[in-house]
Formats: sequence, C-alpha cells, structure tokens
Amino acid sequence: MPFKEFNVVKMYYSIGEVADILDESTSLVRFWTDKFPTFIKPGRNKKGNRKYSPSDIQNLKTIHHLVKDRGMTLEGANKRLLDNKEGEDKSAEIVDRLSVIKEILLDISNSLTKPTEEL
Repeated sequence: MPFKEFNVVKMYYSIGEVADILDESTSLVRFWTDKFPTFIKPGRNKKGNRKYSPSDIQNLKTIHHLVKDRGMTLEGANKRLLDNKEGEDKSAEIVDRLSVIKEILLDISNSLTKPTEEL
C-alpha cells in the first residue's frame, strides 16, 4: 500500500497529518507511538498535542510496513528495529518508491492505450 505523498517539508506534523500520510487512524498512530518509544519521540506543543518530526514519520512508515505489509507482531517489529539501529533496512522506503513508480507506469500505459481524438 503506497503512502500518501507529503512534499512540503515541515519541521513537525500533527497526529492527524501523520495519520493521513499513513492512511491509518489517529488512535493507531498514538498506539504505535506508545509501543515504540525508542523510535518515535514526538515533541509536544503548549497544548500538549503531539508533534511528529520527519524522522518519526519515517520510523512510523517502517513500523507500518513491518506490521501491516509483512505481518510481523509488534514485538517482532520492535526487535527488527532494534537490530537495525544503523538504518540499513530501508524496505518501507523502497516499497513506497516502487509504488509511486508503479502508479506512474500505469498512467503512462493508460495514456498509450487510449484512442486519440481526430482533429
């Protein structure tokens, strides 16, 4: 499942924005934040709302890939992340990029198969 694109680079994202990027509920983002405190450390604003950094979002994408796409348990995903402290495992990022490439290729294919209008 490709993630929604977020091209504007911001310093912090709200939990709603993160949920939109992951195409998941805010409660799941909150749950994963609590389950993976080593990897997801959102700051808080004056109201106490969580503010996620781009690195937090990347870690959430990796967790999403491990749990949702690869079917790992939360414990298994946590162990995988702990074993990968240097960031060698970029599979979530690769899957995301490949999904974007697939969409582009499908658009090209569809445009080539459409009959052209006569002028």
